[in-house]
Amino acid sequence: MSSQIKKILKILAEKPAVPVEVVTNPSLSPLIKGEKGSREKYALIRTVKGLVEGGYAEMLDSGRGSYLRLTKEGKTRLDTIRLEGNDMLVPQTWDGQWRIIILDLDEERKSEREALRYLLKKANFVCVKNTVWISHLPYEHLFENIKKDLGLTTELMIIVTDQLDPETRLAFLEALKK
Repeated sequence: MSSQIKKILKILAEKPAVPVEVVTNPSLSPLIKGEKGSREKYALIRTVKGLVEGGYAEMLDSGRGSYLRLTKEGKTRLDTIRLEGNDMLVPQTWDGQWRIIILDLDEERKSEREALRYLLKKANFVCVKNTVWISHLPYEHLFENIKKDLGLTTELMIIVTDQLDPETRLAFLEALKK
């Protein structure tokens, strides 16, 4: 994924809607500074068009101007980028706590379920049962935000504990080896 896409998604995540001009004009955007000239502006416009066509952003027209807004898919994509990034804020060492996520979305929400499973895998969660995922890494806050963004209640449950029974611990460790 290009650095322009990452930068634009980050800009869109800051506000409910951002004027298109802020995203496509290198001199107006604090994140895109340094990319000057008509070629760069054209590349930014193409990137925005690709984000809209990909469903990561939507174009809004207020009559006074055009605005861009991040979609749920865009938020999910940005979360994925943050998980893959080298500048991760989440420590990669174990703090003695297990994170257990129970995910139970029905068939009508299959695309959201698949996106969440993808994010769980990227966050190093291991599926130990069909709907139960476990990890030793502290990503519970990320999934709390995703839960809130998607309007989920008991469809996604997050449990943080320092205790697992020996069989569960063994099953988790075996799943990690695969």
